[in-house]
Amino acid sequence: MNNSNITLDALTVIAAIHKKGSFAAAALALHRVPSAVTYTVRKLEQDLGVSLFDRSGHRAILTPAGAELQHQGERLLTAARALEAQVLRVSTGWEQTLHIAVDNVIPLARLIPHLEAFYEVQTGTGVQVLQEVYGGSWDALATNRADLVLGVPAMGPVGVGYNTRPLGQLDFVFAVAPGHPLAKAPEPLSDETILEYRAVSVADSSRSLSPRTAGLLSGQAVLTVPTIEAKITMQEAGLGVGYLPPHLAQPSITAGRLLVKEVESSREGGIMSMAWRSGKKGKALNWFLKRLEPEAVRARLLLPE
Repeated sequence: MNNSNITLDALTVIAAIHKKGSFAAAALALHRVPSAVTYTVRKLEQDLGVSLFDRSGHRAILTPAGAELQHQGERLLTAARALEAQVLRVSTGWEQTLHIAVDNVIPLARLIPHLEAFYEVQTGTGVQVLQEVYGGSWDALATNRADLVLGVPAMGPVGVGYNTRPLGQLDFVFAVAPGHPLAKAPEPLSDETILEYRAVSVADSSRSLSPRTAGLLSGQAVLTVPTIEAKITMQEAGLGVGYLPPHLAQPSITAGRLLVKEVESSREGGIMSMAWRSGKKGKALNWFLKRLEPEAVRARLLLPE
C-alpha cells in the first residue's frame, strides 16, 4: 500500500460522510457535487484495496476498515489544523508558547488576572508557567527555559544580555513556631543562639548556574525543602527556624502558628525584579511587558493580600 494514497482531502470527505450519514449530505456540507464525493471515496477504496462504506442501507455506514481510517484520520486532520494555526501565529509574530518563570516568593495566584486578560485576546499562543527558587529564575532565563522571569534578585548572571524592571522590595522576618525553644528565648537572638537550632531552607532550583543560599549560618543544621510553602509548613511544625517574606508568612503569624523574633543579625532584603532577554520581539512577550509596565501593577505581585 502506498501511504500517499491517503490525502487530507480524502480524510475530510470520509469524516463528512460519517458525520452527515450520506454521500449527498456530505457533498452539500463540503460544497461539492455528489459525483466528486463518490469519486474520492471510490478511488481511495481502489487504491487501498478495501471497502470503506456499507452502502446497502439508506445511510452510509463505515466498515471496520473505514471506521479505523475515520478514527485515525480525525487525529491527522486535527494535527493539520493545529499546524496551520501554528504557522499562522508564527507569520503574524505570535509565539507558539510563551514560557514564564515565577520565583517561589510570588504566589502563582497573582498571575491569574494577567493570564485571564491574555487569553481574552485569543492569540492562540500557549503559556507555560515555571516555578523557580532563588537563582533558578535567572538560570531559566540564561538557559532559554523562560522568555520572561518574575521575581529575580538584583544581580543577574554574567554574559547574558537582559532587560529588567523592578517589582518591589522583598523583606524578611525571622519566624519560629510557638512551641519551639527559640519562641521564649530573650531578644534579640544572637547568631550563637540561632546556630544551636536547625534551619529550614528552600533549595535553589538552578540547573546550570551555581546554586545560592541565604539566611543560613555557617555550620548550622539544615532541613531543605522544595518550596516556600513547604518551608512555612515545616517551621509551623517546629522542625526548624528561618527567615520568611512577610507577605507570605503573615497568615501564619496572624493565626498564631508562627512568631516573629528580633535577631541581632537580620537578613537584608532587596529589590526583586522582572527580566527578559534583550532582543526578544515576540508579540506575546511584548503583551506581558506592556501589561506589567505600570509600577503599581508590578508591585502587586509582591504585596500582602
